[in-house]
Amino acid sequence: MIETDILKDKKVLIVDDEPDIIAVLEEMLDMCIIDKASDFQTAQDLLDKNNYDAAILDIMGVKGYDLLDLTLEKGIPTLMLTAHAMTPDDFVKSLQKGAHAFIPKDKITDIAVFLIDILESDQKGLKGIGKWFTRLEEFFEKKFGYYWKEKAEEDPDFWKNLY
Repeated sequence: MIETDILKDKKVLIVDDEPDIIAVLEEMLDMCIIDKASDFQTAQDLLDKNNYDAAILDIMGVKGYDLLDLTLEKGIPTLMLTAHAMTPDDFVKSLQKGAHAFIPKDKITDIAVFLIDILESDQKGLKGIGKWFTRLEEFFEKKFGYYWKEKAEEDPDFWKNLY
């Protein structure tokens, strides 16, 4: 059992076009104050009106990368949660754009752990590869293939700059 005290009363924006995913996230993060949106415009309106401690964004169906730009402009630590965009290219793009984590929906049951990871990293002023990646590196290798990191980005400094 993980210690979720750090999440208590944190205000989190969840954006996903799948109502069942939002419902699962609300249940898993019941210690947080949740705002939810199922489309880009609703999410943008919420971001315009409210401050958040963190955001969890789907990529496909809600213009996740555009929303990532908005959350980062506001200094909100952002976790990308995806199924359909689970590719090495989207992994790289998410981190290059400034996401704090790139999490597969297959691992949604551990969302509190990943959210804690990015909040702790943000408090330390860190972004990119962190505890969340260490927890998922084996998953990514199985999903993308053993040499996916070498194929994921042409820039040889990409990985070095994220550690």
